Amino acid sequence: MTDTHDSHGLELILDLVLAVVAAFAGGLLAQRLRQPVILGYLLAGVAIGPFTPGPTARQETVQVLAEIGVAFLMFALGAEVSLGELRRLGRVTALGGPLQVLLTMALGPLFAPLLGLTFTQGIFLGGLLALSSTVVALKVLQARGEAGAVHGRVALGILVVQDLAVVPMVIVLPALAAGSERLATDLLLAAVKALGVLAGAYVLGTRAVPWLLGRAASGRSRELFLLAVVSLALGTAVVTQLVGLSLAFGAFLAGLVVAESEYRVQVVAEVLPMRDLFASLFFVSVGMLVDPQALAGQLGAVLVASVAVVVLKTAIAAGTAAVLGMPGRVALLAGLSVSQVGEFSFVLAQIGVATNAIPASLFDFILALALVTIVATPALVQAGDPLANLLGRTPGLRRLFKEPLDAGDAEQLGELRRHTVICGYGRLARELLDALEARSMRYLVVDYNPLVVRELRRQGVPVIYGDGSNPAVLEHAHLEHARLLALLMPDADAAEAATRFARAHHPKLDIIVRARNAADIEPLRRAGATDVVQPEFEAGVEVIRHALRRYGIGGFELSQVIAGRRTTFYRHATQADDG
Repeated sequence: MTDTHDSHGLELILDLVLAVVAAFAGGLLAQRLRQPVILGYLLAGVAIGPFTPGPTARQETVQVLAEIGVAFLMFALGAEVSLGELRRLGRVTALGGPLQVLLTMALGPLFAPLLGLTFTQGIFLGGLLALSSTVVALKVLQARGEAGAVHGRVALGILVVQDLAVVPMVIVLPALAAGSERLATDLLLAAVKALGVLAGAYVLGTRAVPWLLGRAASGRSRELFLLAVVSLALGTAVVTQLVGLSLAFGAFLAGLVVAESEYRVQVVAEVLPMRDLFASLFFVSVGMLVDPQALAGQLGAVLVASVAVVVLKTAIAAGTAAVLGMPGRVALLAGLSVSQVGEFSFVLAQIGVATNAIPASLFDFILALALVTIVATPALVQAGDPLANLLGRTPGLRRLFKEPLDAGDAEQLGELRRHTVICGYGRLARELLDALEARSMRYLVVDYNPLVVRELRRQGVPVIYGDGSNPAVLEHAHLEHARLLALLMPDADAAEAATRFARAHHPKLDIIVRARNAADIEPLRRAGATDVVQPEFEAGVEVIRHALRRYGIGGFELSQVIAGRRTTFYRHATQADDG
């Protein structure tokens, strides 16, 4: 018995090591080739999967670890989310989410004849297509720093509804194919379970969680605090899965509960490393399902179907958000974020095959479709801003992709002279705005988050709604009379496009640009930026300044050290880009 136990334990460790090493190698290769690391993780899964030669990890083991990653990802997201923001987007979530699911499901019967499926099998296919990948969408948005943007919140709302929709789909779709007579009873039972979980979460949030985290924090033991966090995240996720709801939804719910506590910041800090480690294993587990030979055999059909699915899902999600009042750019970016076929489609397809509701060949087709659309997601989201700019110049769509200025705003903006134009309202912009305000200097904010714009207008801050990389929006900011243009948006491509336009049309204008990382510095300089600032490096410089002062170093010597660090960093960024 002991030998058998040791053997199983060793196999588990070997599977974990193999998956982690493969993920590291694949991610490193993708990064070197300047591709999304997600692609590297997927290829790593293919490499250690059962369909390719060489070392093979057990798919069941990696899948369990991947589910832990999904739980941590959703928990951390829930802890970072503002409930107030979700309430403001409540109409988009409550109406837009279900509408997106139903409209996408309607595509299934239309595609069914092309795949040799019956009408009821087509409805099942529609359910598979309606579900997007929460993990992929959120990882892409987080990598771009856009999970907190308004389109990131809209995408999150749609994804949460999709996760909830899995529950009735699991009940309805197989029963519909089998002609079950207990359909209404099963649905009622699922609704009761969901309400019970929500009621339990409320009780936990108001009573148990503050006490639990308080007790863990009072002992000043990081280990105990971490164990409390993990217990809360995984415990809630398991409970929701046991009652028939998704594990991801339970973890997200636990995160929302934590978000209302005073320990929120520390909780997120503790979870992030585990989230990133285990979430990478999710993509490895997806890659392990891929049979390269089978994929190559139907590559043409899969590519055509992938294009159709991406276009139609984007159009449905974006159209739904736009109808419910979201600006065109926000709607488009949210639609592109949820345009892929997701991981819950695998689960639903496996149930369909097991109950003979759909043929086994459809599972392979959905898997291939998911792989292609998941790989394409980073590039699709990256193309969102240029596509929105293009559509904004298209007759008939211009009104959708820009918000007209209020009459009061237009009158106020016409008086601006020697002002600072601030594109992108975040933490850096707030600091700059406060400094200008304290010295009675004029400024104008440009931002395309409608919630931010409404709040700034309420405060009396001069602001216009729009994308700072759009030339038409920049012209409304009266750059010809401006003294400084501060491009502080998180998207490097948008900042580069705005810099290039401003420099070409206003050669004497001072342009300061925020660089997301060192690799963005030289392209921004070539585009015409007067100064480029990398916030994380500048924070490091301030740490150096304070540290050296404690050792008695100051005055000219300290200034030389700081100047040397800046010169080395920004020059190295330039040389690295040239290389």
